Parts: sequence; C-alpha cells; structure tokens
Amino acid sequence: MPGAAAVDTARAADAVLTIIRLFRSMERVEAGLTPQQYRVLKLAGAGGERSAKLAERLAVAKPTLTSTADGLVAAGLLRREAESADRRVVRLTLTEAGRAAVDRADAVYAEWLGELLRTAGETERLLSDFALLDSAIDQRVAARHATRRSST
Repeated sequence: MPGAAAVDTARAADAVLTIIRLFRSMERVEAGLTPQQYRVLKLAGAGGERSAKLAERLAVAKPTLTSTADGLVAAGLLRREAESADRRVVRLTLTEAGRAAVDRADAVYAEWLGELLRTAGETERLLSDFALLDSAIDQRVAARHATRRSST
C-alpha cells in the first residue's frame, strides 16, 4: 500500500488534470469573449485598475496585458485613462459596451458552470471550495510579493 504522500501526490495530480480540463472546457464556451479578455474586463471593471497592477493581478507580463488591452480598446470595450496627478499612470476602465459584454459573458459562464455544478451535486459546497481556493491563491501571491519586496 502506497504511503500517504504517494496518495496525496496522485490525488493532487488528478486535481491538476481536472483544473486543466475545466479551463479547456471554459475556452470552448461561446461567451463572446476569450477567457483572457474576460479576465481583463472583469478586473478592470472592478474599479479602473492601473495597467501595471492589473498585469500583476492577472499574473501576466505587461506586454501580454498591453496586447490584450489594445484589442479590447480597439473593440470599444475598454478605455485608457491617464491619471490627472501623474500622466504616466494609465488606468484601464470599462466602456458601456465593455460592461454589456461582461454582463453577457457572466450570464453565459454562470449558466455553463451552474449546469456543471448541478451535475456534480453539492453546488453550494463546491462554490465555497472555489472561494477558498481563490483566497488561497491571493494569500500565495501576497506572500510571494512580500518576499520579493523584502529581498530588494
């Protein structure tokens, strides 16, 4: 019988595959936005994020964010706004069309996930587990940034 560590590793590896499968399934959902566009719009819509901060929260390089944002600005879904106190600071904010696109995608993704959760059962527990995972990710990111700041 394998040790507890081997079982945990195997279960963790299975969970990783499930997460990847979940993401790949979401990529096939026709929500009018790619998952990357959706993430950028959701975070920008939360309050007009600075580009550098948004790239950090999305865990992407600034050029990647710039490329995605350029497309969203060209599509009329985002706008760039220079901060009056410091013109070098650029914030990304949703346009009305961007808000409408996010609202449509929210509804499509919620329906897709709702069906999946109903099939799995224990919808409320699974949603709570997702919230716990989200919080754990935030904690890990904060710890990583604290380590970087203390080493510089």
